Amino acid sequence: MENKKTCLYDKHVALGALISPFGGFDMPIQYSSIIEEHNAVRQDCGVFDVSHMGEVTVKGNDAEKFVNHIFTNDIANAPTGQIYYGMMCYENGGVVDDLLVYKMGEQDFFLVINAANIDKDWAWIQEQSKGYEVEIENCSDYYGQLAVQGPMAETVVEEVLGLPCKELAFYTVKTIADVIISRTGYTGEDGFEIYGSHDFIRKQWDKLMDSGRCKPCGLGCRDTLRFEVGLPLYGDELSADITPVMAGLSMFVKFDKQEFIGKEALAKQKADGPKQRVVGIELKDKAVPRHGYAVLFNGEKIGEVTTGYNSISTGKSVCMALVDASHGKLGTEVEVQIRKKTFAGIVVKKRFYDKHYKK
Repeated sequence: MENKKTCLYDKHVALGALISPFGGFDMPIQYSSIIEEHNAVRQDCGVFDVSHMGEVTVKGNDAEKFVNHIFTNDIANAPTGQIYYGMMCYENGGVVDDLLVYKMGEQDFFLVINAANIDKDWAWIQEQSKGYEVEIENCSDYYGQLAVQGPMAETVVEEVLGLPCKELAFYTVKTIADVIISRTGYTGEDGFEIYGSHDFIRKQWDKLMDSGRCKPCGLGCRDTLRFEVGLPLYGDELSADITPVMAGLSMFVKFDKQEFIGKEALAKQKADGPKQRVVGIELKDKAVPRHGYAVLFNGEKIGEVTTGYNSISTGKSVCMALVDASHGKLGTEVEVQIRKKTFAGIVVKKRFYDKHYKK
């Protein structure tokens, strides 16, 4: 089956981007180099095509009740314009997807889901909506999306795109005509995500490129950026087998909420303690731990790397890994097997680099 293409695909090709499949789309992985693009976001401003992401709207008399039923975070009585991060879970606590929920108005919600999960999530949402008075719509094919990220993002969005955004607090959203703009991102830096029609997004991309004030960035540095600040990627640190409790994301699971799908299983897992948990590991030598590499304790396998890099911002060889909880305490000495060698490491916090959000 042929991969989909975003509305900006031709522009990526024209810029000489390295294109590779991701989440069912042909996406730009890098333009110049992952290191250059990573540093542009940390130090200045970078722009990502994230039009592959999915969007679902939920409206109607039961919209709030329904979204709260399928979502681990609590949106009851949320103020309009607020955004929440959380998960949709199965009854057993496994994760259908992690997502953002935007409250656009009374009984009007905008759900942003992962590209690789669009079809699965849409089927899940449709099935769970039975019995609720809601209108749900999969708008994924309509919206294009840009992520403008970095310390200069606010200035660039205001001055280059002419979109007023200074008043937006972190994790809030507003609309300007048919355009949605939120102060969100996936890099650990200040930034904005802009949703609009394909034609609108193409025009904004051209403005940004013509301005010379931000660097086009691919999914390669999107991964290195999110990883350094401990943000999970579905399929690596979250999955049908890795629950929010195992991933250390219980703060986004509101157990005091009356009900949500998976509550009972997650509450039990939290009370009993998970058998495995996602941890950070710092290697003592220079080596690159990759997804799937074994984590050892006294020569015995206790888990696997979920994401690993030589951190661009810190210069350290670090990874996140799913390990037996009994060996997941901070300071535990472990080893990572990289090809035929083993490298000594130590369990550390998953946030390898401090976030720089505008609060």
